[in-house]
Amino acid sequence: MSKRTIKVGLVGKYGTRYGSSIRKQIKKIEISQHKRYLCNFCGKKVIKRISVGIWYCRKCNKTFAGGAWELQTEAGFISNNVIKKTSKNV
Repeated sequence: MSKRTIKVGLVGKYGTRYGSSIRKQIKKIEISQHKRYLCNFCGKKVIKRISVGIWYCRKCNKTFAGGAWELQTEAGFISNNVIKKTSKNV
């Protein structure tokens, strides 16, 4: 038996359902939620998603609150930069 999901990857489980554009969006989201992220405390790439918005580092046993599919969302990244800039000016 050959591998059926070479092109579609993770979303091969959906088959031909839901349309190709929606499956492409889901693929992007699922890849980002299943990948491992870098821990700011221990420096290892071991942070994984436990549930929606909850991330856990297996090396240093720390739990983080973050985005639903990514460790840090774009809005959170921008707000952290604004806070850093304003604290430098004060």
